[in-house]
Amino acid sequence: MMGLLTALAAGLASATMFASIASGALMSLVLFYLAPLPLMVAALGFGSITALVGSIIAALGLGVVFGFPYMAAFALTVALPAWWLGHLALLARPVYADPQSPQPAATAPVLDWYPVGRILVWIAVFASLTTIGALMTLGTDGATITAGLRRGLMRIMGARPDGMTSGDLERVADALAVIAPAAATVIAMMTLTFNLWLAARVTVASGRLNRPWPDLRATTLPRTVLFALIAVLVLCFTGGLVALAAQITSAALLMAYGMTGFAVLHTLTQAYSGRAFVLGATYAATLFVGWPLIGMVGLGLADAVFGIRQTYRMRRGPPAAPPA
Repeated sequence: MMGLLTALAAGLASATMFASIASGALMSLVLFYLAPLPLMVAALGFGSITALVGSIIAALGLGVVFGFPYMAAFALTVALPAWWLGHLALLARPVYADPQSPQPAATAPVLDWYPVGRILVWIAVFASLTTIGALMTLGTDGATITAGLRRGLMRIMGARPDGMTSGDLERVADALAVIAPAAATVIAMMTLTFNLWLAARVTVASGRLNRPWPDLRATTLPRTVLFALIAVLVLCFTGGLVALAAQITSAALLMAYGMTGFAVLHTLTQAYSGRAFVLGATYAATLFVGWPLIGMVGLGLADAVFGIRQTYRMRRGPPAAPPA
């Protein structure tokens, strides 16, 4: 009964936050981006089955009130990522004392938890798929989608500012239409990652997180992701819908490497006396300016190729255990 009530509460909260975007209020945008949070808290604190039941309740409720398009959008962009990411975060396998023996050690076995880097890859997959799905509502080929984005941007910008000609406004719209898919993917990556982190923090505070807090400084992406990134970067030059999908996927994977770049920065500054200032300034500059993110992407890629953190730990020793 407790699980069912939790699922009902999480589903109703998530559906309400998702549907608030229909009001058009500025605050509703924040609630819309936080819509996966209740379901992720339910998944991490009460199990993925609870989150799945809550997702079904929320999707059916939205379908009854707002119709099938809202239900489908919620199921694909909020419910599915929240349930699956919460499920992966609690996956673990026992580490056996003797690899030749099917039986675990006499004491409680050590659990090998699903790697954070692989969860980050799944976040990139969901960010790419949801962005591609949203753009497919505008058309089924690259030119039609770009034209639809351009028209939408022209409507949003409305009247041109003083001193800007109609030609200047069109050029701005053309430039924004090119970068909009990648920007939407980055936003999706950031919101999903933030929701999962915040849900984990909430469950830690409540004492219901059934796994130890991971060492986020050790987050690494699988080696195959680097080869996948190279492949989609090549596809970006093919043109058409394939190139658009490749650009979106490239943005998601580069953002994932940017997040590992922050993990590298946390590792390299752990013995630096001004560490708090450096990290705070980097995060603030990334949030308000954005350009430092390029450096973090480069740092993450350099670590993937050259093993910067591994070399650092060999020289300095293992890092201190992260706080719970």
